[in-house]
Amino acid sequence: MAILLYRLGRFSFRRRGRVLALWLLLLALLGGGAAAFSGPTTSKFSIPGTESQKALDSLSREFPQAGGATGTIVVAAPEGGKLTPAAVAPVTEEAGKVPGVLAAVDPFMSKAVSQDGRYALIQVQFESGVDGITDAQRESFREAGSDVTDLRVEHGGEIMRGVPEIGSTEAIGVAVAALVLVLTFGSLVAAGMTLLNALVGVAAGMAGLFSLSSTVELTSTAPILALMLGLAVGIDYALFITSRYRQYLSQGMEREEAAGRATGTAGSAVVFAGATVVIALAGLAVAGVPFLTVMGLAAAATVALAVLVSLTLLPAVLGFAGVRVLPRKLRTQERTPVSVETGTGFGFRWGRIVARLRVPVLLVGVVGLGALALPVQDMRLSLPDAGTEAVGSPNREAYDLTTEGFGEGFNGRLIAVVSGDSAQATGAAVKETTALITDTDGVLAVAAPQMNEKGTTALLAVIPETGPTDAATEDTVHTIRDRVEDVKGAGVALTGATAVGIDVSEKLADALPVYLLLVVGLSILLLMLVFRSVLVPLKAALGFLLTIGATFGITVAIFQEGHLADLVGLDTPGPLVSFLPILLIGILFGLAMDYEVFLVSRMREDFVHGADAREAVISGVGHNARVVTAAAVIMFAVFGGFVFMPDPIIKSIGFALAIGVLIDAFVVRMALVPAVMHLLGRAAWYLPRPVDRALPDLDIEGERLNSHIPVQRQDAELVKT
Repeated sequence: MAILLYRLGRFSFRRRGRVLALWLLLLALLGGGAAAFSGPTTSKFSIPGTESQKALDSLSREFPQAGGATGTIVVAAPEGGKLTPAAVAPVTEEAGKVPGVLAAVDPFMSKAVSQDGRYALIQVQFESGVDGITDAQRESFREAGSDVTDLRVEHGGEIMRGVPEIGSTEAIGVAVAALVLVLTFGSLVAAGMTLLNALVGVAAGMAGLFSLSSTVELTSTAPILALMLGLAVGIDYALFITSRYRQYLSQGMEREEAAGRATGTAGSAVVFAGATVVIALAGLAVAGVPFLTVMGLAAAATVALAVLVSLTLLPAVLGFAGVRVLPRKLRTQERTPVSVETGTGFGFRWGRIVARLRVPVLLVGVVGLGALALPVQDMRLSLPDAGTEAVGSPNREAYDLTTEGFGEGFNGRLIAVVSGDSAQATGAAVKETTALITDTDGVLAVAAPQMNEKGTTALLAVIPETGPTDAATEDTVHTIRDRVEDVKGAGVALTGATAVGIDVSEKLADALPVYLLLVVGLSILLLMLVFRSVLVPLKAALGFLLTIGATFGITVAIFQEGHLADLVGLDTPGPLVSFLPILLIGILFGLAMDYEVFLVSRMREDFVHGADAREAVISGVGHNARVVTAAAVIMFAVFGGFVFMPDPIIKSIGFALAIGVLIDAFVVRMALVPAVMHLLGRAAWYLPRPVDRALPDLDIEGERLNSHIPVQRQDAELVKT
């Protein structure tokens, strides 16, 4: 591996003009594809095979006029006043004239008027699904009733659901990353080159993703997740290889040779670090959830591109940069960074502190992270509803006004779909179903049935007493399903946004153990190949469990329980989004293994080259502390930039990733890992002989590279620039 990547690095350095031209051509082609074939994203979260999805599929076949998107217009009279049919009629009529609307139901006919007569709900049925609603239709719907005076009119429903967009907040993370790179390298050229390298990978990944968006259904969060990870790992991988290149260069190595060896050694670590991230993200497919599979594969492809860019474009750019990647005071051969040669830098001092205090460091770290994980026991999951959207958004205003006039249950309507072989059988089943649901604890009301033309399918709108994300509503859904299971003459299925959210959460919870077993198992095998050890991969996996526990604990405390919610701009605490646990586990595991590979690969490299176990650990921490620290701060900045987005899903994902990276890098990898390695000593590198013979030797530490290709050093001083 090291020799192959060494040759690739030298080739890219030597043929830098051609390599750069090829990447620019690829960017142009992908950009053209994105412009020509880009399609819309979707905000749907559905899982084939669940009861709620089966009911929706049945509706699209048997009751197509009820299978389209819905909107709700909430009308309220001034305090102390009452609505009249004449006052509400203009709003209903205007809503019915919106392009694509099949019907707008008069609230006085549907009895959707509050008991005090002050509030009314106008249900609007669209012909197409939510993804088929155009901006013009949405704007026309939002304008319905805008000319009515003396009444408050708010527009909500699924068609008003906000779609997260890439905006200016991400630039904050990039700006912080640029500052950290300048401070780390002491060179504007090195910082700019590293950042440019990452941006090329992200641009290629995003363009490729949008090129496929017309043929692959992308959720609205998939491109943003790909952007998050592509930026973070792209900067980190370039940072790691560039740091090794600078080290070789400052030791007097010829530039092309330094680029080749940096790609062969640090590049090998990047390959396997990237592989763990790709495995973790691609492994999301085992959950059997289409939107999650697409999110994982999109992000995995972007990470794979980041690795490819770091191994090819980066050495080429290093060739253009020359010795300007070094600080001015180090641009001569005889001036060598003190921390590299003498081991007196902060990283080395920290490594020796951990060596002396390994037991206290281990105890404090484990107990502290365990305490942070305590809120996890109260974690609740659901799909987000309008009640968690930003205060002041149209959907949130309609949600709050509905709650004020009717109660939270009206925001979480359930739909019971009754389907029989004949109109007579369906009619009898509807009566039985209505009686059973009405008599269920937690149900406020059941509306009159709506029948399709054949009379074989009926819709029953069920109003629960509690809100969409309330735990009591989940109990109500399960109770209804149990009670109507034995209805004779027809099948009864419960659906609606609330039921879909419950089904998604349960499906993901069932898939999580299988996913963990697959991803962690494959990654442990991969790390066993990399480090030729049994205990090092196990230690890495156990450290990750501490990371994920503490991360979930902090996220629950802020986003669900509301502690310090103002610091992240969260308006309304509530359950975490259903797919956050499995997504966070996949991403953080990959990123945690990044730091593990960067840190421990140097320990392994020094150990293989003759250092004793203790000094190898100190050397690994000493040489990589600066890089890992910078990488973690950069990732924190990139992920943290997404916390400022108004969308609660993106906000929670960005926050959890940012906190998880800090915990894993500074507590687990920089403190607990060296403490455990010191306790294990030489045993850390033990591998049974039969296993050692069976595993291929990947040589990421470059031992065969050093023996087969002697180091070429330049005879003259580096030229000052």
